[in-house]
Amino acid sequence: MRAITTFQQVLSTSQTASLRTRVQKGVTLVETSMVMGIVGILSAVGISMTQPPQMELTCVQQEIPAAVMQAMHLARAKGTNVIVALGQPELGPDVLPVKLPSHVKWGKPAQIPLPPGMDAPVVAGTTGEAHAKVTITPRHTATATTWFLNDGTDALCMRLSGHGHLQLLRWRAARKSWTRV
Repeated sequence: MRAITTFQQVLSTSQTASLRTRVQKGVTLVETSMVMGIVGILSAVGISMTQPPQMELTCVQQEIPAAVMQAMHLARAKGTNVIVALGQPELGPDVLPVKLPSHVKWGKPAQIPLPPGMDAPVVAGTTGEAHAKVTITPRHTATATTWFLNDGTDALCMRLSGHGHLQLLRWRAARKSWTRV
């Protein structure tokens, strides 16, 4: 009986030793998954903190045409005016809000020229933020025909024709030219 017990102790000691060496040779799938998850979260936070301001202007460049088109469809369907409110809008029943990122500002910086063939736009004298709310009518006309947004380097010029066609032009400082978006 004593020999069997001693044999079981030796066997369990050798199994424990082999398990220890096996654990020391690598990591488990759970540990690897947890580390990858933590690295992914830290990467996402780091990338969002270093996002260049031009990316914010690109986001606005995508969001504004979508809001204008949605306003045109709603105005036509309802038969009433619909407002596209840029910046920090007051919400209402017929208001489509477009929030501007922190680096995107109203207006055209002085160092950026006007697009070719364009007259100087009329700007509100007191606020400098003309047409923060653009009213779209059921006939696809609007209270504002041109407005500018910028991030300090690049600028975005939006023109709305009398027929409801929205044209976007972007000033790229690196190229020193306006391009159609």
